[in-house]
Amino acid sequence: MTTPFYVSPEQIMKDRAEYARKGISRGRSVAVIFYDKGILFVGENPSRALHKVSEIYDRIAFAAAGRYNEYETLRVAGVRHADMRGYVYDRRDVSGRALANTYAQALGTMFSEGAGKPYEVELAVAEVGDTPDEDQGYRITFDGQVTDIRGFQVMGGASEAVNTQLESSYQEGASLEDALRNAVDALGRDGAEPRVLTPNQLEVAVLDRTRTRVRKFRRIVGPQLGRLLGQSDAADPEPDPKAPAAAAEEAIEDGGVLGAIDELLDEGSSDS
Repeated sequence: MTTPFYVSPEQIMKDRAEYARKGISRGRSVAVIFYDKGILFVGENPSRALHKVSEIYDRIAFAAAGRYNEYETLRVAGVRHADMRGYVYDRRDVSGRALANTYAQALGTMFSEGAGKPYEVELAVAEVGDTPDEDQGYRITFDGQVTDIRGFQVMGGASEAVNTQLESSYQEGASLEDALRNAVDALGRDGAEPRVLTPNQLEVAVLDRTRTRVRKFRRIVGPQLGRLLGQSDAADPEPDPKAPAAAAEEAIEDGGVLGAIDELLDEGSSDS
């Protein structure tokens, strides 16, 4: 009878953690930054279909780095959890803290007890409040650890290099334009040679407390993103009469039918 091969529990946990970290570092970074009117999410992502940042509930958004199919599964589970809690109890009972704790428990269990490989993901859950003091942000690692986000947080890719760059440029209470430009500049300095990231290489979204709708999440795309980055054309193009429908179509992709209704209502109120 052969002696079974023995590996200590400490070594198993170390190997699983190293495996997850390597998987997360292969992707591009995503940053979460608090600014004067809400919370900003910026990620290097040229795809329009595969999002790193998404809405979860009225005031809550989700950002992730790592393996797409795994964090997309977690995002969908979070949306269902929030919808169910809001339906059974009250919409005010859905909080970012509760959702972050739920994700932490799930990831911690999968990391320590799962028979397969650990999830190669790192998550952020953020909730915008009525005032800057009420804003909340949580980072959840692959092994279920939860930490508060204070000011800003970078996940995935060369996060240490991007974090270092943001530490030197971050200002509390900065405007959206300043916060966005600092984030994009930091994301472009994740390697030996600095890069200039263009709008079509970026995914940008905000939780905007000043938005009059119940749902505070919105994406920043197209000419608006170019203007904020100072990369827009000198003259804006003529208004497109099909723009409201196009915005609604994109909102359906990003946030469902309610997102389309919100976009059309916003367009109508701006025209009046």
